[in-house]
Amino acid sequence: MSYGDPNNPYGAPQGQPQQPPQQGYGYPQQQGQAPGYGYPQAPPVGQAAYGAGAPMTEMPGSVSAARVMTWVIVGLQIIGVALFAFAAIALNAAKDDESLQDNSAFQDLAGDSTALLWGYVVFGLAWAVFAAVLATKFKTGGNGVRVTLLVFGIITAILGIYPFVVVGLVHTVLAVLIAVFVGNSNGKAWFNRPRY
Repeated sequence: MSYGDPNNPYGAPQGQPQQPPQQGYGYPQQQGQAPGYGYPQAPPVGQAAYGAGAPMTEMPGSVSAARVMTWVIVGLQIIGVALFAFAAIALNAAKDDESLQDNSAFQDLAGDSTALLWGYVVFGLAWAVFAAVLATKFKTGGNGVRVTLLVFGIITAILGIYPFVVVGLVHTVLAVLIAVFVGNSNGKAWFNRPRY
């Protein structure tokens, strides 16, 4: 490729002196040059747009959704506790019915079932209180709350599958979503944010 060739379409036009090539693609840039037109440069990877170490003031959407889902689990737990307590009371009342006093199979079933239902009531109430405490810690909690929420989500999902299959399906879905939303990068950034 020769600029002196008159048939070269990339050469200097005839009759004009050749100019040195302009800096651009393929040529080294001079230091201290003003930025060109277009979009501003992005901050380096790992730094916030507002500067390094700027505190997060607003909870990310996925973390906020996890907090709402935790409160929904608290509400479902309260409803479940009320249903189990009502069933235990009704079964205990049926056990004292005179027409069923002679039925030994029903009496054995009622005695064992009543104790089991009251156990579910106590466990469900304790789990609801635990979930409520975790839901209130979303704003102020650190990485320990995040890890506890992950464990809470996993255990709730497992309990929703095995003992409470029919009514636990909603618990399972919510618990898996809580674990995912708290365990992702937004959850990690929120719970590990600097607090001043």
